[in-house]
Amino acid sequence: MRFLRESYIVFRRQLRMNLRNPAWVLIGAFQPVLYLLLFGPLLKPLIGALGVENEYTFFVPGMLVQLGLFGAFFAGFGLIAEWRDGVVEAERVTPASRTALLMGRLWRDLLQLFVQALILVGLGYLLGMRAPLRGIVLGIVLTLLAGGACAAASNALALTTKSEDVMAPVINVVMMPVLLLSGILLPMSLGPSWLQTASDYMPVKHMVNAVRNSFLGDFTVDKVLWGSLWTVALFVLAVWWGTRTFRKENA
Repeated sequence: MRFLRESYIVFRRQLRMNLRNPAWVLIGAFQPVLYLLLFGPLLKPLIGALGVENEYTFFVPGMLVQLGLFGAFFAGFGLIAEWRDGVVEAERVTPASRTALLMGRLWRDLLQLFVQALILVGLGYLLGMRAPLRGIVLGIVLTLLAGGACAAASNALALTTKSEDVMAPVINVVMMPVLLLSGILLPMSLGPSWLQTASDYMPVKHMVNAVRNSFLGDFTVDKVLWGSLWTVALFVLAVWWGTRTFRKENA
C-alpha cells in the first residue's frame, strides 16, 4: 500500500504538469494520425501482398508500436528539467521508494499513451480497419508495455546524461534503424534478403508482428508468442535500469 501511495503522489504531480501544458500530448497523437492519413493510402496497391482486406488493418498496428516506442522515448527530457530544478534531489531525500519515483512517472506516460492509442484505433476503424476486440486489447497491452519500457529507459538515460544535447542524438541514432528495420511502415518481405536477415535481429520487429497478428485475430502463431516475450523482457529490463539509476547516489 505504501508503494502504491507513493507512486500515486508522483503520478498526480506529473499529470498536473501535463494538463497545464498539453501541447506535447497533442503533438504526440497528431504525428501518427498524419501517418495514417498521408502514408496509409500509399499501401493500398500492396493489399494483396499484405494478405489483409484493408491497408489500415496492416498499418494501424505498426503505428501503435511507433507511438509507444518513439513517443515514450522523449519522456526523459522532462526529467532532465526536473533534475535541473532540484525536483529529483528533493524527491530522493524523502523515504519514498526509488521504484515508486519511477513508476509514478511511468503511470503518467502509460495513461497518455493509452489515450493516444484509443484515438489511433478509433481513427483506423473510421478508415476501414477491421480487427477483433480481443486482438485490439492484446495489441494495446503490448503497446503499453513497449511504451513503458521506452519511457523507463528514457528516464534512466536522462539521469545518466543530464543533458538534452547528449540525449537527443542518442535517441535519433537508436530510432532510425528501429524505424527502418522493424517493418513499422512497410513489410520487410518487400526488401532484399540481407535486409530481412538484419531485421530478424531487431526485437521491435517481433513486437510489431505480434501486434499485427493480434489485430488479424491470429493468436496461435509463434509471432505473437515471441513478440510478447520480447516486449515483457524489455519492459522488465528497462524498469530495472530505471530503478537502479534513481538509486544512484550521484543521481
